[in-house]
Amino acid sequence: MKYSFLLIVLTLFCSIAPQCSSRAGNIDRKSLVNKHIVHIDTIDILNPLTVGNGRFAFTADITGLQTFPELYEKGIPLGTQSEWGWHSFPDTEGFKFGESLQDYDYYGRKVPFSVQIRTPGRNSEAVNYLRQNPHRLHLGMIGLDIINPDGSPVKADEISYTDQVLDPWTGELHSKFRIGNVPVEVTTFCHQGMDLIAARIKSPLINRGLLRVRISFPYPTGQHTDSGCDWTKPDKHRSELTPGRTSASIRRIIDGTSYFMKLGWKGKANISENEPHIYYLQPAKGASQISFSCLFTPDNKSGDIPDFNSTAVNNKSSWQQFWMSGGAVDLSGSTDPRAPELERRIVLSQYLTRIQCAGVYPPSETGLTFNSWYGKFHLEMHYWHGIHFALWNRTDLLERSLGYYNNIKEKARETAGRQGFEGLRWPKMTDPSGKDSPSSVGSFLIWQQPHIIYMAELCYRNNNDIRLLEKYSDIVFGAADFMASFAWYDSLNDRYVLGPPMIPAQERFPAETTMNSPFELAYWQWGLKTACEWRKRLRLGPRPEWEAVIEKLSPLPQKDGLYLSAESAPDSYTNPRFLSDHPVVIGIYGILPNSGMIDFEAMKRTFSYVWEHWQWNDTWGWDFPMTAMTAARLGLPEKAIDALFMDVETNTFLSNGHNYQNKSLKIYLPGNGALLTAVAMMCAGWDGSPEVNAPGFPQDGTWNVKWEGLKKIP
Repeated sequence: MKYSFLLIVLTLFCSIAPQCSSRAGNIDRKSLVNKHIVHIDTIDILNPLTVGNGRFAFTADITGLQTFPELYEKGIPLGTQSEWGWHSFPDTEGFKFGESLQDYDYYGRKVPFSVQIRTPGRNSEAVNYLRQNPHRLHLGMIGLDIINPDGSPVKADEISYTDQVLDPWTGELHSKFRIGNVPVEVTTFCHQGMDLIAARIKSPLINRGLLRVRISFPYPTGQHTDSGCDWTKPDKHRSELTPGRTSASIRRIIDGTSYFMKLGWKGKANISENEPHIYYLQPAKGASQISFSCLFTPDNKSGDIPDFNSTAVNNKSSWQQFWMSGGAVDLSGSTDPRAPELERRIVLSQYLTRIQCAGVYPPSETGLTFNSWYGKFHLEMHYWHGIHFALWNRTDLLERSLGYYNNIKEKARETAGRQGFEGLRWPKMTDPSGKDSPSSVGSFLIWQQPHIIYMAELCYRNNNDIRLLEKYSDIVFGAADFMASFAWYDSLNDRYVLGPPMIPAQERFPAETTMNSPFELAYWQWGLKTACEWRKRLRLGPRPEWEAVIEKLSPLPQKDGLYLSAESAPDSYTNPRFLSDHPVVIGIYGILPNSGMIDFEAMKRTFSYVWEHWQWNDTWGWDFPMTAMTAARLGLPEKAIDALFMDVETNTFLSNGHNYQNKSLKIYLPGNGALLTAVAMMCAGWDGSPEVNAPGFPQDGTWNVKWEGLKKIP
């Protein structure tokens, strides 16, 4: 009898084991990734494919290189971008940052903000210049120049039998097509330790002298959103070729910016400049293939350029190491028909964030593919770009960009001091220098201020190392000093308030009158409490000014049993304007844990109302994963899945894995990062989550969730 009972127990355990698996090594990671190899078999201008290393990226068309950039300008542009590649147009007018400043009232005190000035004149011109500069550079187009036997250039519509594969497991981009009946095969890699692409081209066209490599360099456009390529101003920049037998160097001079492209190749070939800024690498007749490497560098340091074969080996080892480390999620065996698509989005989002968001600077919202907001980065989006690395147990990739805050802390201290506050006030839209870009919205955002506390806390949770506390304590405490200083003490009501002036994460409210938005209030409390905990860990004394704000911070505003978007907006749910953009009012219990401010029942009512009444067509890609996170904490896992698959344009994921937004913003990496954040939470849980496997997924047997290597979210 005893053995029969044991057999029953073991049988039951084995039957549920696949759903409860979270042990390391349980998932065949290579098979998991290989299920989601990207296959493109037609010219699709919304699905170019990118290779990169987190600091440098190269986006290719259907040929595996950048052969038809004009065609892809109408879709996702073909970029070659790096972290260091920035340019400013000459400042012939001597514009000063102070010309962008306007005073706003802060409880009887004038506080200057850098804002967009619409009235034509000197100040408006200064603002436009400061927003536009610096902007990220397109470093150069590398494509094929294919000639028909009659001497005419081959056009995109003359290419047939296209077959392109991106293998995330190896980082290889393999492209095959035909010109007439003649095959062409291109294999492309990006070196994982250098800003270098390497390619091998095989085709009988090479032997006939009908195929060569075309390298061209544009002048920058300085536009808000585009490829950054202006081909109409050849006299505005210089390209200087130094040729060799199997290598060449091209120096680029664009106003005050200079950099180099170093080229190496195998076999007999000749490089020549046919017209300004356009070069051709022509293989000798008799060859059927050519391989080459292009290194982009801000200096002219000598050294060997890795060839195609060594770059291929470098990729395969580096990518295997990436996929075999950190977290993994396997949804095979799930009966919910959405599971394969969710798994695809998870795998490709890991690839895309690894090649676009894993550098020493916070990334721009379109990464290193093409420019948006002039290629500048938005620090309020660093949360979505970065924290998933820690949750997927790849903390080192998050830490790469945290050093940026230490680098710009004096600039942040200057901003806070100029406005009469203590500590460090982080910019919103910025560049490597940390300068605040003028904006009528961005300059008033505050929800980026606690991000460094959140990100540093995740790093500490993963390592539990006092050295990490010491490494980031200055910026964590500086952020907390600003947060406490920014909170205004309302002596009449014996409470601290946030704003005005401020604009919350839901960017629908006027800076001059907005106060006490619930997400910012909850984030302030969590951030200050966490900073206090850091002081205890370091055996430092308390900061009474922080604790005073924590104790008397305004409660989260409610009306009719629902949390308002702001205390200053009692019509939050009757004014259609306030039912659009980010529904971050529910993020107070999705992004954030309950640190004592949240009424669970009021949160459930608010979530239900937002779900039914929000204008979801007027949202952004990270709003859906955020909604899933809130649903998970509320014990609504079915709603969490529904949120991830809400049928809204901004929740579209393309064949290449990118989160599409609209015709103006065709990729949006915060959506990919947010998806990975939500999935990690739904699998590994959160502090205080139910003790079941994958508590954010439905527990009705339709989801077979295997995961390993993930971390809980606070």
